[in-house]
Amino acid sequence: MSYSSSGGNAWRSDAGVPPHAFDPWLQPELFRGVLTRRVVAFLIDLIVLSIPVVLAVLFIAVFGLITLGLGWVLFWLVSPASIIWALLYYGASLGGPHSATLGMRVMDLELRTWYGAPGYFLLGAMHAVLFWISVSVLSPLVLLIGLFNGRRRLLHDIVLGTVVINNSVRSQVAPAARPY
Repeated sequence: MSYSSSGGNAWRSDAGVPPHAFDPWLQPELFRGVLTRRVVAFLIDLIVLSIPVVLAVLFIAVFGLITLGLGWVLFWLVSPASIIWALLYYGASLGGPHSATLGMRVMDLELRTWYGAPGYFLLGAMHAVLFWISVSVLSPLVLLIGLFNGRRRLLHDIVLGTVVINNSVRSQVAPAARPY
């Protein structure tokens, strides 16, 4: 327990840490259907991510035919470029003004920090990295974690301190200032 200087003689037991911005008991509508929407949003994002990669592969294949096989050397760039593209996509979209990828926007979802602030570029990129690592190492069964907590957070959400909410009911929650 720490002494609160703002309240005179009041004692605080939270050590000055602000409470979670989104309470599943007080605002259950923020988390209703989030897991199902996240799965559909992920599939939409996979399509969005794969379109430029497929176009690049087709371009390299045609370029290789035109250059009698010399252009096929560029195929080694596809994997690293795909990773960079995914990190830029997730970082820019989750760190953008909507705090959501295109799939999340279609499904009316939004990423927020546990204290209510919108996402930022590094958080968005790390969100993607930790998701892919957790699913790759622990298998897709790691997604079952979302069924056992009130905020429907997955493992990478818990590690990063983020929460995904229904954007359609966000107006009931006061928006937090952007952390700069």
